Amino acid sequence: MTDLFAPITADSFFINVAQQQASLQEMAGNALNAGINAYQKGDYEQAIIQFRSAIGFAPQAANAVDTGNYVASSYLKLGDNYNAAKAYEDAIALDPTRSDSRIKLGNLYYSEERYQEAEAEYAAAVKVDPQPANLYSLGQAQIKTGNFTGAEEQFLRIERAAPHAVNGPYGMGQNYSAQGRYDEAIAKFQDAIDIDSEFYDAYLEMGYTYADMGEMDKAQEVFELLEDPSPELADLLSRHMYKVDTPKFSFVRADGSFPYLQPARTKVASFDDYLTTANASKNFKMIFQFDKEMDRESVEDRFNWNIARSTASGPGEFYNFGNPLPETEIKLPSVPEYIYYDANQLTATVYFKVTQNATADGTLDPSHIVFKFAGEDTYGQKMDPDADEFSGFSRIG
Repeated sequence: MTDLFAPITADSFFINVAQQQASLQEMAGNALNAGINAYQKGDYEQAIIQFRSAIGFAPQAANAVDTGNYVASSYLKLGDNYNAAKAYEDAIALDPTRSDSRIKLGNLYYSEERYQEAEAEYAAAVKVDPQPANLYSLGQAQIKTGNFTGAEEQFLRIERAAPHAVNGPYGMGQNYSAQGRYDEAIAKFQDAIDIDSEFYDAYLEMGYTYADMGEMDKAQEVFELLEDPSPELADLLSRHMYKVDTPKFSFVRADGSFPYLQPARTKVASFDDYLTTANASKNFKMIFQFDKEMDRESVEDRFNWNIARSTASGPGEFYNFGNPLPETEIKLPSVPEYIYYDANQLTATVYFKVTQNATADGTLDPSHIVFKFAGEDTYGQKMDPDADEFSGFSRIG
């Protein structure tokens, strides 16, 4: 018969504690295994329950932080970023000396474009463990927050600590590119390529930078280098080139009704029989072909267009070849009547009014009428100043 009133010795106390701890450890291990099985089966809600149970049974266990990160991963699978962040915070509290949980939380914030919060987490991780990967993450966040000096410091630390690693010059190149220091960026990307000729991300960033500089021929060369070894990156570069390239007039369609090739002193009545009547007005159209997708609202805003007599100073470019205008000369309105943008054809049909004079003998120099557009494409890029206007004499310029 057990003596209930027998004194508890130190040995028996520690034996009981050890037995309880062993039991809790076993329960934690079982819950962890159950959580992993549920996670692998896609039952993330059950995985969260089991992982949390494992931590509750043994919060001081060596794998408790990893289990906390599993909780966060399960929430991410469910699309619940809020609770995923909370789970990472719990994992950090379990062991503040580990950097990986902070890096993962920083990555979550970065993916949500919460760059200042990401920078704070990466900075805390670097204090704990200034390894190159953590320095690189911090530098990337600092580029996004505009802390270019801080980013440069991180990438310099990488270059000093790991001179044969590509992340140092690669990150520095990105930092310079973000500041518009394009030549320095190109040099740094080349440094990364010199370290590893198969580091295709550096080629991609170099192509981006050339495109941002407006050097599309060089960007195209990088695109061709990437096509075979990394078609996915080549496609990304192609999309960026298209996005940042300034929109241009490609040509003017021949099916417009305005006779833009006719010379000076052309009779307005020859445009259309309707204009043989004094003071008569008729709408004509010009159809402009763009080289990329345009912003409909911008194209169809009539005040983004201007119709004027040429004042260019090149040989033969001035309206009426610079000769005095006859008294019969009419003037077109400077703003169109209306514009229609065809998003499928990438064309703008510009309708404008021609009005006969009071004596029905009006004249015009159609080939020296300049049509100019000052709008933008779907990405907000303004028209290329070398290809934003057209006249029958000078064509696109």
